[in-house]
Amino acid sequence: MAEATFGGGCFWCTEAIFQRLDGVTYVEPGYSGGKTANPTYEAVCRGTTGHAEVIRIEFDPAVVDYESLLEIFFQTHDPTTLNRQGADVGTQYRSVIFYHDAAQKEAAEQFLQQLDAAQAYPSPIVTEISPLTNYFTAENYHQNYFDSHPNQSYCAAVIAPKVDKFRRKFAAKLKEGGA
Repeated sequence: MAEATFGGGCFWCTEAIFQRLDGVTYVEPGYSGGKTANPTYEAVCRGTTGHAEVIRIEFDPAVVDYESLLEIFFQTHDPTTLNRQGADVGTQYRSVIFYHDAAQKEAAEQFLQQLDAAQAYPSPIVTEISPLTNYFTAENYHQNYFDSHPNQSYCAAVIAPKVDKFRRKFAAKLKEGGA
């Protein structure tokens, strides 16, 4: 097993997407990259801790490789908006890859260079690539949020369409049954 950590805006959204990917065995919302020990959701949302909302992914590299995770990460959020994803604004919603080792750093940098060279987006990519630091698991009520609250207004209006788009675009990479 291997781990990856990504921040692509609201961790409820990214968790819901990566939970459905074949080869991913566990997804955990949390906070990383800040200066405060044991930050709370409220403090992170105020933007005073320096943390980003992230997901820590455990995956089987024999089933899904790190480059595939990068592809899905970049295609399921907007990597061109600084400190923002949709209506969520602040440094806690920044686009960021927190690498776990030198190989992940190199893969992320190469992937970003390929996207830039292909002019994959109409605006410059602002995704930060940084070492994993000060990671803390988010509070229990954030874990498995979308699946636990599918009818909550944010889940229905924002997350469900993202998950549906992901399912259509990456149908071949879904867990059996499309979980």
